[in-house]
Amino acid sequence: MSDTRPIRPSIDEYMMSIAVGVRARANCKGSHIGAVLAREGHIVSTGYNGTPHGTTNCDEGGCDRCSNRERYPSGTGYDLCICVHAEQNALLSAARFGISVDGSLLYTTWRPCFGCTKEMLQAGVLGVRYGVDWEPNEDLRSEYERLQSYFPDGVKQIAL
Repeated sequence: MSDTRPIRPSIDEYMMSIAVGVRARANCKGSHIGAVLAREGHIVSTGYNGTPHGTTNCDEGGCDRCSNRERYPSGTGYDLCICVHAEQNALLSAARFGISVDGSLLYTTWRPCFGCTKEMLQAGVLGVRYGVDWEPNEDLRSEYERLQSYFPDGVKQIAL
């Protein structure tokens, strides 16, 4: 008799599949990104990218930068964008409900930016698992890699 059960996903694959599901709620007019914070294999918080709680959603015109991309060349106007990154939302949701993220891993569908990386390090996140790779401009790459090297549990790409 053969075993026909599906292969059980690893914890990284499982958490990443949940991050993919979380991104379905993203309301940014640009990229849809989902994030999951997990500690000891258990979810402590999730987040997706979009406008702050209580504001008009990005896909409904809430963010001028996203609604008027022709006015903002690629890589510019981020200081005017009101969208909150998925990683930030996962951290902030945990804080809002009094949940510690110290010692957690972050699973995200895109590799985190500089800002999110700094925030996760400051919050005590031990490592990052990401789906889609993102790299800064060549002149910033070494600093980005140096910053991400501070995660005790590393930064690793996981297939989506």
